[in-house]
Amino acid sequence: MTDHLDVRRPVAVYTDADDTDITPGVRLLEAAGYEVRVLGTRDAAEIIAGARDAEVLLPGYASITREIIDALPELRIIALMSMGFDYVDIDAAAERGVWVTNVPGAATEEVATHALAILLHAVRQLPFYLASATPGDWNSRADAAPPRLSETTLGIVGLGKIGRELARLAGPLFGRVLGYDPLLPDTAAVRAELDGLGVTRTDLDEVRRSSHVLSLHLPLTPQTERMVDAAFIDGMPQGAVLVNVSRGALIDEPALAAALDRGRLSAAALDVLSEEPPSPGHPLVGRRDVVLTPHIAYFSARTEIEYVRIQAQNAVALRETGAPEAPVNRPVVAPPGATPERTPATAPGAAPGRTPATAPGTAPGRTPDAASERTQRS
Repeated sequence: MTDHLDVRRPVAVYTDADDTDITPGVRLLEAAGYEVRVLGTRDAAEIIAGARDAEVLLPGYASITREIIDALPELRIIALMSMGFDYVDIDAAAERGVWVTNVPGAATEEVATHALAILLHAVRQLPFYLASATPGDWNSRADAAPPRLSETTLGIVGLGKIGRELARLAGPLFGRVLGYDPLLPDTAAVRAELDGLGVTRTDLDEVRRSSHVLSLHLPLTPQTERMVDAAFIDGMPQGAVLVNVSRGALIDEPALAAALDRGRLSAAALDVLSEEPPSPGHPLVGRRDVVLTPHIAYFSARTEIEYVRIQAQNAVALRETGAPEAPVNRPVVAPPGATPERTPATAPGAAPGRTPATAPGTAPGRTPDAASERTQRS
């Protein structure tokens, strides 16, 4: 009599993939022995019903709540197709022994380049001059002339990979560059790198008070949500430009609109909003003093492939080595088969010097990150 062995393959489930070709990820997972399903939904009940036996959950834009995590008993990893992870309940995942991973560095060049592009677009008042390049308005001029960049200061809040890359790209254009990041270690190597980039590291108040152009490169956390409010803006130089390619909710949007209305700020350059897509009548949409792009700073022919590949590779690495390559949390209880001593602080891809134990303001179970590249699938 022949024994019948259970050959059931582990299950990996994509929740949604609206605008992404996930074929490379599917192939990678299947080659590693996974059965792959694509649900095509962001609805929590449908995700729970379709992923009850899943070891791997691969969200696109879907929010992954405690309700979903608690309903999936086999779940070992939530592999994100994004740098940001504010749409996952990280604490619930850590409590359940579930890894959460992201795609660090996949779009560093793209996001920094996009920040510089929209920054220059705003500072040079291109929305006004593109609209006035007509026979009737050819000689029109904006209310105030744009500044000379070499006589202005660029401030970078968040000196992660993207913030530092922006400094490298934009530094030669500005008179000086100031930077703030409470999580970046103050070591000789870091100081040497910042010196090489021409960045003067200082406190947040100095960056805010002195920067004619201020660019945000932060994750969205309870500490950073709406940190740029009316009081923050009032502490910026008159006529400054605010740039955000990170998370829309870093900014109190009504306060920003009011500051633009009264001329406190001359312009804003944004790739993100707190609500995407925005509702009709959003106060920052359709304005000449706001350069707005639809959350595409990360986007390129390269990142289209890399986001999908790295997302799947994190799941494959967990299956093959016991730890994912790019964790953002530290599970309280190691999932079945995980190697206990291999935590996010030491796993491949973890940033040296940025561990959950030493980063100020970081909740237990989280690995901080100083730069965001993509929201809601992203």
